[in-house]
Amino acid sequence: MSNIVAIVGRPNVGKSTLFNRFLERREAIVDSTSGVTRDRHYGKSDWNGVEFTVIDTGGYEVNNEDIFQEEISKQVQLAVDEATSIIFMLNVEEGLTDTDQEIFEMLRRSNKPVYVTVNKVDSATEELAATEFYQLGIEKYYTLSSATGSGTGELLDDIVKEFPTTEYKDPFEGLPKITIAGRPNVGKSTLTNALLDVERNIVTDIAGTTRDSIETLYNKFGHEFVLVDTAGMRRKAKVKEDLEFYSVMRSIRSIEYSDVVIIMVDATLGWESQDMNIFGLAQKNRKGIVILVNKWDLVEDKSTNSTRDFENQIKERIGQFTDIPILFISALTKQRILKAVEVAMEVYENRAKKIKTSKLNEVMLPIFEHTPPPAIKGKYVKIKYCVQLPTPSPQFVFFCNLPQYVKESYKRFTENQLRKEFGFTGVPIEIYFRQK
Repeated sequence: MSNIVAIVGRPNVGKSTLFNRFLERREAIVDSTSGVTRDRHYGKSDWNGVEFTVIDTGGYEVNNEDIFQEEISKQVQLAVDEATSIIFMLNVEEGLTDTDQEIFEMLRRSNKPVYVTVNKVDSATEELAATEFYQLGIEKYYTLSSATGSGTGELLDDIVKEFPTTEYKDPFEGLPKITIAGRPNVGKSTLTNALLDVERNIVTDIAGTTRDSIETLYNKFGHEFVLVDTAGMRRKAKVKEDLEFYSVMRSIRSIEYSDVVIIMVDATLGWESQDMNIFGLAQKNRKGIVILVNKWDLVEDKSTNSTRDFENQIKERIGQFTDIPILFISALTKQRILKAVEVAMEVYENRAKKIKTSKLNEVMLPIFEHTPPPAIKGKYVKIKYCVQLPTPSPQFVFFCNLPQYVKESYKRFTENQLRKEFGFTGVPIEIYFRQK
């Protein structure tokens, strides 16, 4: 296991800014609003050739009755338990607070190296003001500016020097990436927690609880992949706050970098226009797609054909690409969630499937001979050869004499034959006809 550095402190002291500084990119959302970060957020960094994992945590507060604070505190404690080293961040502008002292006592009890770090120190005056933090009973603290990066070198030098090992293993390297996407409050984080059997992500009834895309390693029942929980995606017209805008952009980016997208739908609300937008985004990016209809346990008016009718309604809305698995689950009661994992991995394998050129021609050419493209203006299209392209998602080229006369309807026929013969359920297929 790699070395893990957890960044802990009160809200709005600059933890996410330092996290982004270590990763050298804007991975975590940074905003002046207190409590932006809620879940644990992981990233990979390195210093002088030594690689390590960084955890950004939510702002830790004491005796706060906010609905999220108890869950944030649990997330912080889990991060501390996982960590090899801990950066305890303080803010020179606000000075030492009672909450800082309580957090420090909690961190000291962990018996792990704690690096007391004072942020927003940009001048000699602030360096002098930082001496107040000696009241914690420490021999050394670090001053820095997470916004500009000044002072981070000395901190990282000391952290890396104390690592028990410099060997790094990226737990996510080469693994399938499965992203859970959907509108706010459809149960994405509940499903993530149910699959992992831990309180990985904070769950409340409030829409928008998850703000960042959270990646976690899933390794159970013979399946291993990266599970990504995303922020709820609302229609652009309804996204008014900067925080929500950045959350939605993170969710879109997670879809773009995934292999399979699980689109979660609220059974009590049905398939809505925003579900269609998310589906279109996944299809446009040629991702594997699984649709999970969650909260099926809350649907009271169930009949023998209710799942079939619901499924047909979805397929009528999504258009021509209907070869998609649709499962009815309850993330809360864990009904059929393992089946959802199995189906998502099958779709991943379908997306990565490669058909040998000889097999492809052996199967498809007789089909074209039996059902050739319709003649146009007395001209006949002769398909002579076909090959699958070496792309991440299934793409096929069919070489013929008159590709300009092949209509969309025949391309759909070709796609349907490919699905029938080789099984590409859940995966968009691209088909090209080219001049031989």
